[in-house]
Amino acid sequence: MSVPADEPGNPAHAIFERFLRAGECREVLGCFVELCQQLGLQGSGLQLYQGLKAALNYWNAKALWSKLDKKAGHKDYDQGTACAGTKCLVVGAGPCGLRVAIELALLGARVVLLEKRDSFSRNNVLHLWPFTIHDLRALGAKKFYGRFCTGTLDHISIRQLQLILLKVALLLGVEVHINVRFEGLVPPTGKAGGWQAVLQPSSSPLTHYEFDVLISAGGGKFVPEGFKRKETRGKLAIGITTNFINRHSRAEVEVAEISGVARIYNQKFFQNLYNKTGIDLENIVYYKDDTHYFVMTAKKQSLLKKGVILQDKADIESLLAPENVNRDALLSYAKEAANFSTNYCLPELEFALNHRGLPDVDMFDFTCMTRSENAALVREHNGNHLLLGLVGDCLVEPFWPLGTGVARGFLAAFDAAWMVRRWAAGTPPLEVLAERESIYQRLSQTSPDNTNKNISQYSIDPATRYPNINLHSIKASQVKDLYLVGTVEVDHKRRSDNRLSIAPVVYEDLLSWCRASTAGYPGVAVTNFTSSWHSGLALCALVHRFRPDLVDLDSVDPQDTIGTHQMMLDIAEQELGIQPVLSSAEMASVSEPERLGLITYLSQFYEVFKASPEVEVSKKPLSPHGTRGAILFLSKLQKSRNRTQKRPQ
Repeated sequence: MSVPADEPGNPAHAIFERFLRAGECREVLGCFVELCQQLGLQGSGLQLYQGLKAALNYWNAKALWSKLDKKAGHKDYDQGTACAGTKCLVVGAGPCGLRVAIELALLGARVVLLEKRDSFSRNNVLHLWPFTIHDLRALGAKKFYGRFCTGTLDHISIRQLQLILLKVALLLGVEVHINVRFEGLVPPTGKAGGWQAVLQPSSSPLTHYEFDVLISAGGGKFVPEGFKRKETRGKLAIGITTNFINRHSRAEVEVAEISGVARIYNQKFFQNLYNKTGIDLENIVYYKDDTHYFVMTAKKQSLLKKGVILQDKADIESLLAPENVNRDALLSYAKEAANFSTNYCLPELEFALNHRGLPDVDMFDFTCMTRSENAALVREHNGNHLLLGLVGDCLVEPFWPLGTGVARGFLAAFDAAWMVRRWAAGTPPLEVLAERESIYQRLSQTSPDNTNKNISQYSIDPATRYPNINLHSIKASQVKDLYLVGTVEVDHKRRSDNRLSIAPVVYEDLLSWCRASTAGYPGVAVTNFTSSWHSGLALCALVHRFRPDLVDLDSVDPQDTIGTHQMMLDIAEQELGIQPVLSSAEMASVSEPERLGLITYLSQFYEVFKASPEVEVSKKPLSPHGTRGAILFLSKLQKSRNRTQKRPQ
């Protein structure tokens, strides 16, 4: 029988306040268990949430319940019954895993979340798009973290974001288990059984938990077998992240943040940095949060000259191997870059410590980008279906110079929840997969500029977030290979086995191919992966060289660069199956930070066209035709779409 918690001096109030303020993962979980015991509450799901709400009826708790009730009342959730009876397993308590778990709980599913660690220790700071700020506020973020996005701040540390989402997940009845490692799947043994997990420790009672939905949010190294990864390597790029202790002194408060300085826009700054310190950077970002967080891209020769990298090596893994890095020199390099970029105004910089108790400085390979070919698949064994979905880094690795990681991560979490809703509604598996893949094609081109402007209306329904989304751009007949029948051992540790067997496109080879393929087209001179592509004419020429039937050069308006890029993004996606990596606005202004994204995108054209013979056609001038050209182009595009839709399935 529960204890009424609205009585004066009730200890449940104090426990709940400690839960709200808790700053460590284990502390949060401990406070929550203590709170439930104090109130005599058991169980999970929205029933537990209702019990907490009824028992904690004082002002501070009621303010939080008001926000969560408003969220839970959205029509997409059908009053918490949309996924009633659906049992989900979410692997990974990163921001995206927690965010999708919250949505699944609001849909009424039973949600079990596994995390192999027992602490949140990532100090690195995430840039937040406006919709993510609005979304977190609607979940009561400021109740858990009073400094959340105060003033003009639009960022948060990963660990603080995890703490906020963990608390919301627990309140909504998500069952969170730490120190449990997911190692694979156990298919049903009979028609009456369900899918289970292989876990460590094997003594975990969750080894008997049967589920019909698995969402993997365990990071880029944790991809279920059956999903194929595509890797693209660009020109060498070495990233450095570092965190310094923030004492929140007046002097520290007055130091301005650096939202992103790239060499192409401020050559004088980077030249002065090099002349005075010998540090040579491509870009640098500084955010002030729980820590002073800096992230930068350093040039290899600078790292060699400063003694950070001991010996030059041919391959990136050997180059950045621990035995080839002078750790002390790396710390000095990072501190010197931080001091110079803030005009030496941050007093007594002292490194924050990472989860190993060492100075929180990391140097990593930023040369390659990987993404999953698909966002979901279905397994069937003995007539039992399992829906598998990806969110977070195992779906698309984040591209930090653009601040896309958590924003696109949240969008993918909403998309995955929508997929589970459709699954629970009895939609045929191939239709569920086709719709999910149609939505996934939009993810990599999203930006604050091309998503719906009314962020207060965002929900798990894709139509509220993506303008003019076509949920049927991919047909059920095209995703049959994502429906897997039979017993297949699923081992999440074998990442290398999941990669596509394609050779990475070398930077110089890709540039040479693009230059040769666009040669002779007026107004096109490809010399790099930045400014040569701004107008959109080079992309038009590249596609026209191999598929002149897709591009009417007379209809292209060189003055409308964003419009040209959007047209080409649509053509490439719908006619060639090439998924966008950057938005049309980013393509029209691509600079050094976005260069790898463009390389990733163009490498897909290389894969599609490399075996195709060049078509001998005249290179018509890319002349403007204004409205008439746009109408002709759209008419041609519509006819092409109609032809595609009329093809027999």
